[in-house]
Amino acid sequence: MPPAFTLHPQLAGDSLPIGDLALSHLRLSNDAGFPWLILIPKRADISEIIELDEADRGVLMQEIAAVSQALKTLTGCDKLNVAALGNMVPQLHVHVIARFKGDPAWPKPIWGQVPARPYAEAVAADLISQLRALLPIS
Repeated sequence: MPPAFTLHPQLAGDSLPIGDLALSHLRLSNDAGFPWLILIPKRADISEIIELDEADRGVLMQEIAAVSQALKTLTGCDKLNVAALGNMVPQLHVHVIARFKGDPAWPKPIWGQVPARPYAEAVAADLISQLRALLPIS
């Protein structure tokens, strides 16, 4: 039997659960400065997209597109940043970040630019509810 999927503790600590898509667990980064979603494919011991089988790679791309569209619809952002870095957290995860020309890090990448500002509980709950309405979340 293959090993079970478990969420990396740093991803769990830095983000809030939204729910599960067909392949990925979806989370909201707990940084109100940037609307920022994280897709984590529910596969154990995977750190690179190329380690997913062909079918899972296709599903992941569809999920990235759906999550990107939902985030753009909700935020009206100027640009979407999509990245799978994994330098700090080795578990495969994909960031989808709404960017605005006036945000504090524009036009640079968000990492290391400004300290994270946690969401107010009600604001996070409202955003998560809106995302659940737009996505096939289980």
